[in-house]
Amino acid sequence: MARDRAQLPRSGTTAPPGLARQHDQRRTAFAARGGLVAESVPRAVHPAAHARGLRARPAPARPDQPAVEIGAGVVKLRVDGLSVRFRLPGAVVHAVTDARFELREGRCLALAGESGCGKSVMAHALLGLLPGNADVTGHAWLGPLDLVAAPEKVLARQVRGRMIGLVPQSPAAHLTPVRTARDQLAEALRELGRTEAPDEVAARAGLRPQDLDRYPHQLSGGMAQRVANALALAGDPPLIVADEPTTGLDRPLVDATMAELRRLCDEGRAVLVITHDLRAAERVADDIAVMYAGRIVELSEAGAFFAGPRHPYARGLLDALPTRGFVPIPGQPPELTRLPDGCSFQPRCAQATPACEELPVMSGKGVACHHA
Repeated sequence: MARDRAQLPRSGTTAPPGLARQHDQRRTAFAARGGLVAESVPRAVHPAAHARGLRARPAPARPDQPAVEIGAGVVKLRVDGLSVRFRLPGAVVHAVTDARFELREGRCLALAGESGCGKSVMAHALLGLLPGNADVTGHAWLGPLDLVAAPEKVLARQVRGRMIGLVPQSPAAHLTPVRTARDQLAEALRELGRTEAPDEVAARAGLRPQDLDRYPHQLSGGMAQRVANALALAGDPPLIVADEPTTGLDRPLVDATMAELRRLCDEGRAVLVITHDLRAAERVADDIAVMYAGRIVELSEAGAFFAGPRHPYARGLLDALPTRGFVPIPGQPPELTRLPDGCSFQPRCAQATPACEELPVMSGKGVACHHA
């Protein structure tokens, strides 16, 4: 391992072209480039896409589903009945079911829940980054554009990086190790057709010019996070999606990362934070959406949520925090291939009654529970 580290290029040197090309060929869809992805990434298929001709159209009314309106300001993103299924041999994974929420400019929505509940799948569905075995239904309106029905060419050339900036999970792992931060940011700006200098964009993310001349292995965790933020901001997008931005970070760095995202929000951007860390969410969020087994079960303003969550699962999440008693939720979440017909939380819920054998509907008050 020490020998491999010694062979990494030093600051101010250029990596061998062959090595750089080899890494670029191996990069995944989430590598650097400010949230841009290669057009060869398999596109999940919307079942009605061919019939609709893939044109943006007004969102349909849903009188059977009460609207939950929180906050003020212009709606930047409206998710309406979004569902994601993964087809596997002999099984179907119900990763996201009938998700509905709005995200407004100048506000941060934290989508919270245990690992595996469908949070990141939701984010990837918005960006068209799901694998080919995914079936996506419903709508996600970014202005007049339905992201679910949009073709890959539109997502790659108009949406990723320009309309939505992605801050990926573990940002250091998504930076090209043999190229400086400056090179990667300059490339993102070129691909986006932007005229700003890398230093100018980096300054918006709290980076100094000399920071850009470092390679990823020379960056601290906080510095790598800022480089990821700079890449996400390269196209000056009005919407930022941060996917588990605090994973693997110590608490001071978590706080710094949340402060950076809060700053982006205060500048007028809409910010969607995917997180399992409610302490981090409390620092940054204006609104909270709690997900369990693929469904949003509570949606409310952050102040009201942390003062008194209404769904039993949401209360359990808060009670499990070290600062609130460290009481774990009993049992395990259901398998997403075998969801019950009624409330998925019923087997773990102390309030469960026979009524819970029927699926609860999200009320106009923002909670999907028969007893809330």
